[in-house]
Amino acid sequence: MSGTEAPLLANATRDLAAFAANLKFSDIPKEAIERIKYCALDSIGCCLFGVTLPWTLHVQAVVQEEGAKGGASVYGGGGKTSVANAVLVNSTAGHAFELDDIHKESIVHPGSLATPVALAFAEAAGGAPGRDVITGMIAGYEVGTRVGNAATMSLFLRGFHPQGTSGAFVAAASAGRMLNLDAGQMQHTLGIVGSQAGGLMAAQEGAMVKRFHCGRAAQSGVYSALLAKRGFTGVPDVLEAPYGGFLSTLSDKPNPQRLTAGLGSTWETVNVGYKPHASVTSIHTALDALADLMRENKLKADDIATVDAGLSHMTYVHCAWEYKAQGVTAAQMNLFYGLAVIALDGMAFVDQYREERLHDPRIFDFIKRITAKVDPEIEGMGHAFRHAARVTVTTRDGRSFKREILHRRGSPENPLQPSDVEYKFRHVARSCLTPANVDKVMQLTAKLDKLESTSELIAILAAPTAH
Repeated sequence: MSGTEAPLLANATRDLAAFAANLKFSDIPKEAIERIKYCALDSIGCCLFGVTLPWTLHVQAVVQEEGAKGGASVYGGGGKTSVANAVLVNSTAGHAFELDDIHKESIVHPGSLATPVALAFAEAAGGAPGRDVITGMIAGYEVGTRVGNAATMSLFLRGFHPQGTSGAFVAAASAGRMLNLDAGQMQHTLGIVGSQAGGLMAAQEGAMVKRFHCGRAAQSGVYSALLAKRGFTGVPDVLEAPYGGFLSTLSDKPNPQRLTAGLGSTWETVNVGYKPHASVTSIHTALDALADLMRENKLKADDIATVDAGLSHMTYVHCAWEYKAQGVTAAQMNLFYGLAVIALDGMAFVDQYREERLHDPRIFDFIKRITAKVDPEIEGMGHAFRHAARVTVTTRDGRSFKREILHRRGSPENPLQPSDVEYKFRHVARSCLTPANVDKVMQLTAKLDKLESTSELIAILAAPTAH
């Protein structure tokens, strides 16, 4: 390619950068502010639980050995380090157990990126006001999700992990806004981070590194903003460049118009939802369909002869591969494991994905009864229904029950209620915080837009875990 061809969408990087740099708290609608406060609560819970897990502790140990000086805390009592190293650990923690929020179209989990980044810079600034944190987070949510929207499912189906690729722009825009970069500096921030984007989806089949993609994306966003502030330059048209640009390289079928569609009037932040299960989002409809059928018909696992799941092509490729107890990550990404624990336990949450459960012979026995296939009708519904599922349960005495769920719980079409998010936070944070601090974090995030300082909130996150 000559490099002289017309760009995919002229000035998209510039326009996104100007939006992020110039975003003010007063520009943000109330609905987006309320949503981001729940995103902050949900993400904090994910980070606090995730920082206790083995893969995050490995990353923390490397950071502690490095001994970088600075003013940002590693959550859970990990001490202080540089902002870049703090978010490396804290964002790895946020994505450490498949619990973090999800933006459906972009396939990005923005909370585990934007929350640690914004809070780290707030801490380094001496406890910046909550309004600044909200503005920084929303700048990242709006920019990064639009990048993912434009990349389309093609990026994922080519084998790239959206969290480490499109997600890097979440972190970069949040970091740039927290540093009050001007539009030109923000454009270079995006131009730098786009060159750092990476992450391979093969990690889902048994590697700790999937969680690290999020930490590295967050760290890259921080470094990109810090470098741009010093005058370091990036690719100014990184998103739209026809050769070697983000979209032209990582996606076979980009939709560049989605980069700036409704920018400043349509808020992608309000389309972010939350996970009721500790597993990949794509299988949640199948899990709920099986749970509903069993509850409504008073079935136990031993009553079931077969479970047949009809899925989109994307979900089938992503999740319907042979389960071999390759590790926690693999179990959380696997349809068959998820359906088996729903059948046996009635839920697929934290305890179902602990290491000691992965080799349970009852799980392997139930998996033998499960089949999965691409459902042509679901596939024909298009991208918006990629999470849909049709589940048929046949009992040992010959009865058959069917359930179709088109929109997963926690999606924009079928949202979780605030009480659900609060219940989830209490459930994951109770192993990390005292009961009093669980309540305190909920109170502080609920009034985040009114806090003159975030120091009290950050101090709770920085303290050693309760257990």
